[in-house]
Amino acid sequence: MRRQLKILEYTLSSLIRRKAKNFSLIVVYAFTIATLGSVLFLTHALKEEATGSLTEAPALTVQRISAGRHDLIPTHYTTTIKHLPGVKSVTPRVWGYYYDSLIKANLTLIGSNNPPAELLLLDGNLPENPQECAIGKGVADAFGPAIGDNLVLEDNEQKSNRFKITGIFQAESSLLTNDLVILPETTLRTFFSMDPEMATDLVVEVYNPREIKTLAKKIKYLLPDTRPISRDEILHTYDTLFNWRSGMMLAVAIAALISFCILAWDKATGISATEKQEIGILKALGWETADVLTAKFWEGLVLSLTSFLLGILAAWIHVFVFAAPALVPLLKGWSVLFPKFQLTPAIDFYQLFVLAFLTIGPYLVCTIIPSWKTAVTDPEQIMRG
Repeated sequence: MRRQLKILEYTLSSLIRRKAKNFSLIVVYAFTIATLGSVLFLTHALKEEATGSLTEAPALTVQRISAGRHDLIPTHYTTTIKHLPGVKSVTPRVWGYYYDSLIKANLTLIGSNNPPAELLLLDGNLPENPQECAIGKGVADAFGPAIGDNLVLEDNEQKSNRFKITGIFQAESSLLTNDLVILPETTLRTFFSMDPEMATDLVVEVYNPREIKTLAKKIKYLLPDTRPISRDEILHTYDTLFNWRSGMMLAVAIAALISFCILAWDKATGISATEKQEIGILKALGWETADVLTAKFWEGLVLSLTSFLLGILAAWIHVFVFAAPALVPLLKGWSVLFPKFQLTPAIDFYQLFVLAFLTIGPYLVCTIIPSWKTAVTDPEQIMRG
């Protein structure tokens, strides 16, 4: 143990002597790891947010399709679906998107008859009167209003509508409520000029979750112009989408990692004359080949671990403190039109282990092999060479 500590002490002093060279290496190494780590952190955090926002989502949502696009659905479709065996309830839902030019973001407006079950009211209460509304914490942060203030929205006829804020809410997933505004359903229908006999979609609750696929097929057969969507299908879509987008980013990041490995190999194989003489002197002083390799192993481990920790820390700060400004447009796509929200820190330790294995392992190999070739050479030949 004492021998290993002395070798480690020598290794640290050797690193300090070449601090300029090692510092530049750590910067490049840490930047490469930070790039890979940022993609992994952001993708995993977005998946967790999406999963959290859908835990209480309807088991089955029925939309109407017209010309290949989502269209308003007649409320009398509920009667047909209710008569199917296994259906617990069918509820028409009124909601829609609203682009606000002031904050340059989309808001989701939803009728107060069907608020998401995950909402946690921070203060106040849900709207009861026609000119009242409740807003998500993200909307409150974007507009800056408080309870009792007015929220001004323009309807389809470009008329300004003032709604008194009666409550502010949030959910476990900020993705769910960040852009949400709740209005009385009758008010929302008037705001969107929506026919009373129409709804945005239908929410279907079932007694047995295992019958969802069967019920979806029956609904599609009875109502051919509809598209039943299960909660599992939405989760699968999110998962596929983020995997595809993160895969493109990882392909670029892995190319950078390969470039770094080539750089590390070039650096390691091109041991300077000074380093060769240093190894020769150590051998002449009685150091065994195993001791030299141990010193080089510690040197590579200290450099790689330092770079890995700095890179992971930088990735954490980039994603969870600054909201990943370099990656968000690529991974979130059109959703950047929604108000900004703070991601909940979520880390997959298996991903961290794989990242450490792929970045630390190759560098150690690139460091030890060339040193071994020099260490097994006769000290006199090294000194003369």
